[in-house]
Amino acid sequence: MQTDLFQERALRRVARRQNIVVRFIRRYPLGAMGATVLLIFAFAAVFADQLAPYDPVANNFAVMFRPPGPQYLLGTDNFGRDVLSRIIFGSRTALLVAFTSSFVGATLGALLGVVSAYFGGRVDDLIQRVTDIILAFPLIILALAMVAALGTGTLNVIIAITIPMIPRVSRVIRASALALREMPFVEAARAIGASDVRIIFQHLLPNVVAPYLVMLTAFLGQAILLEASLSFLGLGVAEPTPAWGLMLRGAATQFAERAPWLALAPGIAISLAVFAFNLLGDALRDALDPRLRV
Repeated sequence: MQTDLFQERALRRVARRQNIVVRFIRRYPLGAMGATVLLIFAFAAVFADQLAPYDPVANNFAVMFRPPGPQYLLGTDNFGRDVLSRIIFGSRTALLVAFTSSFVGATLGALLGVVSAYFGGRVDDLIQRVTDIILAFPLIILALAMVAALGTGTLNVIIAITIPMIPRVSRVIRASALALREMPFVEAARAIGASDVRIIFQHLLPNVVAPYLVMLTAFLGQAILLEASLSFLGLGVAEPTPAWGLMLRGAATQFAERAPWLALAPGIAISLAVFAFNLLGDALRDALDPRLRV
């Protein structure tokens, strides 16, 4: 009897989630299209070993600068490497850097924003002054300075992109948490003797999930652009690691006229990924904003 009850509840939960997905697709078709593109990139990243027709780092000088055709769908580069294979493996690098840096940066920023708003006073002043100092530098300039100090490599690129994101998320989350701090449920938690840590993690953080998700998706696109920019400048991941920014760097003016497909393929991949993240972020913002609900 209990097993049947659990199964019925599980089926209801699945049906509710399916209804949410269907409603989101119908109401926000552009956001659903962006999510579909991102799922394709994620699928390519996870199953790159099975999907890539050739080894992305193997040189074959006998087929250098082959134009797109039946054998090499997107052509080959100046080392005879298959461009399609490098695009597929490059999605793994781009999504790894983007998701890791955005998740860590947004999570730390949300925590700092809530702590700053909840405690106020000197704690708020200290956090906000440090935030002001970091925000004084443009995102790309600060990332360049971080990479120059830390050195190249995937981990250092992730750190360099994560740190500039923290104060930007913190400022937005703090604005939401300031309003929540004076809500009756927070006052009630204080009245029954709940600790500050419990109030922050059980009452404030769960109620800033909506702006957190919007900021997270917004910064995913920026993270991909930053990673590609750093790699293009020679400060990101190093050769022969497949990365879209590195592919653009190798296809710069030196081969622009001889092999234009070398720049078109990674450029289109970067544009599609960033555009998809922006579409999904806009749809999530509208879906999570109670003022826009009908």
